[in-house]
Amino acid sequence: MYLQQLSVINFKNYTEARLDLSAGVNAFTGNNGAGKTNLLDAIHYLCLCKSYFNPVDSQQIKQGTDFFMVNGTFEKNGKADIVACAVKKNQKKQFKRNKKDYQRLADHIGLFPVVMVSPYDVSIIIEGSEERRRFIDNVISQTDNKYLDELIAYNKVLINRNAVLKQMAIYRSFDAGLLEVFDDQLVVLGAGIFQKRKAFMDVFTPIFNEHYKFISDGAEEVELVYESQLLTANLADLLRSTADKDRVMQRTTAGIHRDDLLFSVHGMPMKKFGSQGQQKSFLIALKLAQYTFLNQKKGFKPLLLLDDIFDKLDELRVTKLMQMVSDHNFGQVFITDTSQQRVTDIMDSIKVDYTLFKVAGGEVDA
Repeated sequence: MYLQQLSVINFKNYTEARLDLSAGVNAFTGNNGAGKTNLLDAIHYLCLCKSYFNPVDSQQIKQGTDFFMVNGTFEKNGKADIVACAVKKNQKKQFKRNKKDYQRLADHIGLFPVVMVSPYDVSIIIEGSEERRRFIDNVISQTDNKYLDELIAYNKVLINRNAVLKQMAIYRSFDAGLLEVFDDQLVVLGAGIFQKRKAFMDVFTPIFNEHYKFISDGAEEVELVYESQLLTANLADLLRSTADKDRVMQRTTAGIHRDDLLFSVHGMPMKKFGSQGQQKSFLIALKLAQYTFLNQKKGFKPLLLLDDIFDKLDELRVTKLMQMVSDHNFGQVFITDTSQQRVTDIMDSIKVDYTLFKVAGGEVDA
């Protein structure tokens, strides 16, 4: 699978642009703010129906206009698929494949798998557990079209249960029967989500370890651990044991919404003790493991979007990373960098063919 053509109208800082893309490596170079990352985000839109960086669709519309459009032509198994996304202010987002509207955007997820590696990914390490759960959910939902529905259903029940706990506190009443209804739903949905997350991590963790070892040349000992309350108890028992605490806290304190990933380097938390280079290597290994996992599950290569990845990586890690991308035949790759010379030097050193696009002020020249 690869993206043959990309066109944007009124998307972020672009008035209009149309690109014919290589099936191999495509490199976008230019100054900060030129619009390199915006092109990667447009590709992300086509694959996952949303921006990688901003959940508000209307904020992607170029200032002074009232709509944007992103179109792309994908080639997969000798067949062309035309994907179109249109957003107009105060209107519902339109998403089409081969001129047919989707009844549910969730039906599009996973058809054109994609992995983005961005400086913003550091939030997976330094922010709260929600960011790490989002990472897990993003990967699984691209391989299991029922998973997203189960997650949405679980979160709806969770919101309702928390609302009831707050109402009970306000009116100083307690309805055990009503809570039990919500508990039964959480147990069924939560158990299924937990099993899928655990099965995913059992496969994913060894892949991650292999990628990190290669990128760092074995320089550090790192660990990735899945943490869940359901690893040691079933959710029904947990909800019963935390019932009194939930009434005091006015929220549900047990469940898969508390799951987390623990990252460590030499036995210490990566967040506090990892250098910028180690953190970036960890994130890149996470994302390349995501790529490998999707490739194995889907049976074809996802798109790989590498946004400003050379910054804060030493020369050895940059070389190892690009060797990996080259040696393992990662399919279609998109790279952004502020230095055209750096991209040229790296690509020439590992003898990889690539197409170079120069980006300036929302305009692209091949």
